[in-house]
Amino acid sequence: MAAVTAAMVKELREKTGAGMMDCKEALAECGADLEKAIDFLRKKGLATAQKRSGRATSQGLIESYIHMGGKIGVLVEVNCETDFVAKTDDFKEFVRNIAMHIAATGPAGVAPEDVPEDVISREREIYKAQALESGKPENIVDKIIQGKLDKFIKESCLLNQSYVKNPDMSITDYLNEVIGKTGENISIKRFARFQLGD
Repeated sequence: MAAVTAAMVKELREKTGAGMMDCKEALAECGADLEKAIDFLRKKGLATAQKRSGRATSQGLIESYIHMGGKIGVLVEVNCETDFVAKTDDFKEFVRNIAMHIAATGPAGVAPEDVPEDVISREREIYKAQALESGKPENIVDKIIQGKLDKFIKESCLLNQSYVKNPDMSITDYLNEVIGKTGENISIKRFARFQLGD
């Protein structure tokens, strides 16, 4: 088994943002394999996030982001447990990145249950017209519509989307990573996205 060196710990820390001792432990657990250590830290972050998910989040930040010469604007509220974490650079960067992601992707809601009913109804009508237009038999039209609606809701919810700065990671993965780093429960509460002319 390869020995864990300071250079390896430094590289893992730069790639994940995890603490020095966590990086050292991950490398030791994974036989000094950098890729396995990254996965180990991500899983640990997820476990930490699940443990903290029931804790109240009454502190946080509201961030604004204006994009494309003032044509798109976003306000987002992200909550955490303490004022101390709300003031950290990691938390501030996360909130700013979420605001930029919302500006870029225009999600319909934070989670599936946040997608407005009128948006779902409009999509349902479009999918129904498409299915009937393509000559599909009446008995499978409803299944086609439901399948497309499920896909639309999944892709249009912020937490399910691939993070624009790292498409290999979902927003939920990114959130869990920050929860692991800060040691607090964090929740993306709500957002508003404005686009000139909409």
